[in-house]
Amino acid sequence: MNNPLGIGMKVVSFCHYLQGPACCQYLADMGADVIKIEPLQGAFERHWSGGNSWVTDVSAFSLAVNRNKRSIALDLKSPEGLELARQLIAEADVVVENYRPGVLERLGLGYEAVRELNPAIIYASASGLGATGPAASRPGQDLLMQARSGLVAATGGGERGQRVVGAAVVDQHGGSLLAMGVLGAYVRRLQTGQGTRIESSLFSAAIDLQVEALTKYYAAPGRETLLERGPNVGSWYHDAPYGLYHLKDAAIVLSMNDARKLAAALDNADLQAIESIDRYRERDRYAMVMANVLSGYFFAELSARFDEHAIWYERVQSYEDLRTDPQANHNGVFEDAVVNGKTVTLVTHPLRYDGAAPGVRTMPLYAGSDSEDIMTELGLPAGRQAELIERGVVGVPRTSAAA
Repeated sequence: MNNPLGIGMKVVSFCHYLQGPACCQYLADMGADVIKIEPLQGAFERHWSGGNSWVTDVSAFSLAVNRNKRSIALDLKSPEGLELARQLIAEADVVVENYRPGVLERLGLGYEAVRELNPAIIYASASGLGATGPAASRPGQDLLMQARSGLVAATGGGERGQRVVGAAVVDQHGGSLLAMGVLGAYVRRLQTGQGTRIESSLFSAAIDLQVEALTKYYAAPGRETLLERGPNVGSWYHDAPYGLYHLKDAAIVLSMNDARKLAAALDNADLQAIESIDRYRERDRYAMVMANVLSGYFFAELSARFDEHAIWYERVQSYEDLRTDPQANHNGVFEDAVVNGKTVTLVTHPLRYDGAAPGVRTMPLYAGSDSEDIMTELGLPAGRQAELIERGVVGVPRTSAAA
């Protein structure tokens, strides 16, 4: 099922990096017609791909966040390019942008200007720290917001030191929240005909990621030292042994578990002796004993014991392990696609609709992959299209330009 919802929404995207493109990819997967307006040279994610992860000349970063969109490359500093953007906006339900505050306003495409053009528009902006305020002009990027929001401090603590999360979780969560806001506004528009101004930020997304932890922290007594904990304890607000432990041949995590069940599963006198202590107040003590006990086990023996006693645990998997995980593959979380003759593994849409995941309908491999089709839909004759391409107002891929 390639288009399970067919939500009938037309989105004009002025997005780059991850937060905005992720939002628009969620919408595109659900059936929105997302037109990505990008510079002639292409959006940022086309030119950088961490780990040298390129598929021929296509960035894996771009493949990760631009599925099911169409691309038109425009010189927005030219009157003709700006007019084409305005024509697309006039026919759209939604505009999504994640440029720094003020960039689209200077181009004449800010909210007030767009609302005059299309009064029922849903205009969604995603910034780094917010559109206004004392830090609005500071750079907003995932790692920076992990630090500012307290996430780095809360992820580490005590003997382990502070830790950075190993993926761009703030960007991805920010994209999810922005898509949620767009869908909510679209429901209101269908009911009332009214547009909506939506504003989100990476900073707010980073804080929202921690809503449980922050609410507990600000309500807790003696909170100044709450984050301090030993090397195995994974969370400052859970009872031990919640955290990470090393075996002879693997690492595991233990979730919330009854101390008596753990002592019985491991048949261990040291754990039996401390099964009644306050495992929050004395979490480091309990976790240290648990770490010493577990260090003597191989995973196969331990997992048999834990499964028998219904212990909540999981082995720490690498990305290589994940790719062959039977449950992940049963769930269809990965999909192989051929890009310029090479096979690449993509992560699929995270939801299922009537048992099916949205498929890949289109993939704009290059900036302007759909420029000519989109100009045709706007009613531009072939001669005018060729003129705009020749003058550098509209960009097309080299292969298309040569055709």
